[in-house]
Amino acid sequence: MASTYGDWIRQRREAAELTQQELADVTVMTRSHIAHIEAGRRVPSEEDARRLDMALNTGDVLRSFRPARDAMVPDYFEAARLLEQQTVMIREFALSYVPGILQTERYARAVLGSSFPRVSDEECDRRVVTRLERAKILDDPVAPAVWVLLDEAVLRRRIGGPDVMAEQLSHIAHLGESGRIQVHVLPYALGSHPLLSNMLTLMWFDDQPPAAYGEGLHMGKLHDSPSVVQDLQHRYDFALGNALPHSESLALLRATARDYERHD
Repeated sequence: MASTYGDWIRQRREAAELTQQELADVTVMTRSHIAHIEAGRRVPSEEDARRLDMALNTGDVLRSFRPARDAMVPDYFEAARLLEQQTVMIREFALSYVPGILQTERYARAVLGSSFPRVSDEECDRRVVTRLERAKILDDPVAPAVWVLLDEAVLRRRIGGPDVMAEQLSHIAHLGESGRIQVHVLPYALGSHPLLSNMLTLMWFDDQPPAAYGEGLHMGKLHDSPSVVQDLQHRYDFALGNALPHSESLALLRATARDYERHD
């Protein structure tokens, strides 16, 4: 559906005798964003679709017939979710919660069940299923390559109780010990670091430039500007340089999991 939608946009652009850059200028987007939409790699936001309708003189066709998104995924995360499934490398930084693709079912349920306002058990179940579906990208033993940078606060914040935390940290440690992911912990003793403001996901692809996604409370932003993505990559690399090595991080995860087990 997304590629058919993108093909139709490309046909309308070419009929209007506009290059991707010219359409980007008119719609206040980047050329790469237009290219990704036309290739079916991204779903335009409602505002993107509105501006495209105006630029291509297509009434409200594009806004009305945007490809359907997963209702369990927030609007601001949908484009990043689609890209997440196409990556060859992901680098995650988590400040408060375990990244979604690494969450166990019980941890995910504890996170999603504590939302405000509260949701019904049925709604929580649907959201948990959607989150676990994202984690299936780790079923492939090789791709994507995943690096995980965790603030120590992620290990110490009790989400769901000691037994849930013990299971969750053991899950991450197992993935790290098996070689499926690379794990590094930023210890409390480090103090301030360049990623302290919010979570960050960096993504690389075979057929398109890298992208970055940052998220805070009820807001998220997908970045594809080369200068912005490069700046965020540098911040990640700087923080990574001060993190515990992989082996020490795994040892800390295991030790913290044992502490939770003793307090259960």
